Amino acid sequence: MFIDTHCHLDFKQFDADRNEVIKRAQQAGVSHIINVGVDIRGSKASVELAKQYDNIFATVGIHPHYAQEVKQEDIQIIEGLTEYDKIVAIGEIGLDYFDHQKPEVIIEKSFRLKQQNVLLKFIDLAIRKDLPIIFHCRNAADDLLSIIAENIKKEDSAVIHCFSQSKEFLRACLDKGMYVSFTANITYKKSENLRELITYVPLDRFFLETDAPYLTWQGKRGQRNESSFIPFLAEEIAWIKKIGVNELAQITTNNAKNFFKINF
Repeated sequence: MFIDTHCHLDFKQFDADRNEVIKRAQQAGVSHIINVGVDIRGSKASVELAKQYDNIFATVGIHPHYAQEVKQEDIQIIEGLTEYDKIVAIGEIGLDYFDHQKPEVIIEKSFRLKQQNVLLKFIDLAIRKDLPIIFHCRNAADDLLSIIAENIKKEDSAVIHCFSQSKEFLRACLDKGMYVSFTANITYKKSENLRELITYVPLDRFFLETDAPYLTWQGKRGQRNESSFIPFLAEEIAWIKKIGVNELAQITTNNAKNFFKINF
């Protein structure tokens, strides 16, 4: 039994066959899915999916890509959504300094500061609501580590999703008591560095995720990702950790249940 701890089933890529995707996940041994909100619309849709499907839990938040437009009332809307009993985390939130139009350029300082300000508000919300945090980080490791150091205590629950940072960043997160989560980009031929990082992560400190519809495994690269592909990720990590796939499934499922405070 697996849990996909980070999926975006509310995205338009699933509009044509969302129910079938959820059924395929269950048939593949993925018992539960955590659907992650990235904006106001997506957070509301995530809540609706959790209401509709017994095996789906939801998170609410605003991705740093949208930080520029975030107003105080948006934070209040997200806070209101946390009242639903199947909300299991705040996220995904974080920092992203990557400019898709100009990949060689780091985004301007004013946008970086806006992202940091929004992030601090969401961290405060998560702590007040006693909810775990799902962090996103891209090209912003130093600033995110600084914010984590100043605002996250060891007793706070937080995870860096789609982990792709350095060994030093990994150690800093683990020292803070945080979790990390890996996607199927670890199966790509040029991801030797990520596969090496997995060897340093204790068995009780990581989860599995798809980040679907993105980052499908090597055998389906270029196609839409979905939760039913979690077993391919599990096989790769089990091989790296030198344990059986069934053992890995039990460990990561227990980790996720403890982190998100879910029982089933």
